[in-house]
Amino acid sequence: MQANKLHIIGGGIAGSEAAWQAAEMGASVILHEMRPVRKTDVHQTGQLAELVCSNSFRSDDATANAVGVLHAEMRMLGSVVMAEADTARVPAGGALAVDRELFSKGVQDRLEAHPNITIKRDEITNLPDASWGQTIIATGPLTSQLLAESIRAETGEEDLAFFDAIAPIVYFDSVNMDVAWFQSRYDKTSEGGDGKDYINCPLNEQQYYRFLEEMLAAEKMSFREWEQNTPYFDGCMPIEVMADRGRETLRFGPMKPVGLTNSHDSSRPYAVVQLRQDNKLGTLFNMVGFQTKMKHAEQVRIFQMIPGLEDAQFARLGGLHRNTFINSPKLLDRQMRLRLKPHIRFAGQITGVEGYVESAAIGGLTGRMAACDLFGQGWTPPPAQTAHGALLSHITGGAMSDTFQPMNVNFGLFPELEQQNIGKRGLRGRDRKAAYARRALVTMRDWSGNLSFPLPELFTASS
Repeated sequence: MQANKLHIIGGGIAGSEAAWQAAEMGASVILHEMRPVRKTDVHQTGQLAELVCSNSFRSDDATANAVGVLHAEMRMLGSVVMAEADTARVPAGGALAVDRELFSKGVQDRLEAHPNITIKRDEITNLPDASWGQTIIATGPLTSQLLAESIRAETGEEDLAFFDAIAPIVYFDSVNMDVAWFQSRYDKTSEGGDGKDYINCPLNEQQYYRFLEEMLAAEKMSFREWEQNTPYFDGCMPIEVMADRGRETLRFGPMKPVGLTNSHDSSRPYAVVQLRQDNKLGTLFNMVGFQTKMKHAEQVRIFQMIPGLEDAQFARLGGLHRNTFINSPKLLDRQMRLRLKPHIRFAGQITGVEGYVESAAIGGLTGRMAACDLFGQGWTPPPAQTAHGALLSHITGGAMSDTFQPMNVNFGLFPELEQQNIGKRGLRGRDRKAAYARRALVTMRDWSGNLSFPLPELFTASS
């Protein structure tokens, strides 16, 4: 192996972004991806950056939402993931959702065409030694067993894990639109939309409680003995696990009826199941928030109890898989390097960030760090006031190592607002979030040097 090359193991969303950012800085990158040579339990294709759990990158609101701020920062940094997500965008209200196939194909095409990137389809089963030079492990939560064992043996850490569940996908032409209707909550829409980005399936009180009882009584996937005490991540909790917390939990969660009116009779439903477009053609819709560990036959039986889905046909049923991540605050330094083997960095979801955009963002930063090392350049991390900086700080020391768990980006990870930003009376609610967002984007614009990047219109006057 040539030490002047950067090796990236894992061609998911984090590894792809790491490869792109490093290559754009002039580094020679070898991207190793084991698919399709070796498949995983949940991937469907051999394409790079395949999205597994959902097609949503969540909120695209950069004016008052931490995820939307992260989107904007990634665009500012020339992210290939965000560029292809914008190209493959499908209607999803104020969220950014994509056609999965178009998205992953777009990312793969861009990486294959880059003169500084070589893609190798091979499985790496051990942590590489120093002869590889700079190496990034971006194998994600589905790291192959042999490599995971090598990581565990090297770090001496017990495996930290949680279960992750995926939601079913329904064929649009099997949805009964005489019962269901199109509407975004509060008619909110993305740019150029019409406020009708989601399919809504209404349940009355009797239907809701019958659905709840059947779901709780349904046969579930069984766990092996060593999996019994593995916790779920709250952001991908199975619908039946949420329901078990209380009879009204779903009505205040994924089945909340607020902001929706049945267009067929102007009634307000007692509960609602929403479906979000999953591809550009509009032929596939996923059940929002309906990750599940029910057995497949039970899923079909119970989900067809939902009004509007009586004859639903499923392109994919829900499932459950085990995710792994390392104890980053304990094992990694401030540049994402493994303390015991500093030629190795980790990136993406395996580091304990949760979510597509968070994984890609950390991947991009790690690619930049490695490229700086290759060229003998110093590295200045993004300030903690930015979404990138807040995530980086959290996983490299901000979190407590003895209680470390996967985390989505949120304003709670950001440093407190300075007094001059909140005034004597302070700020609350959306105004406070807007102040965090404004500070983050102005700071990132200065750090990135991309001073021409347009800030959201609401910020223009005050920035």
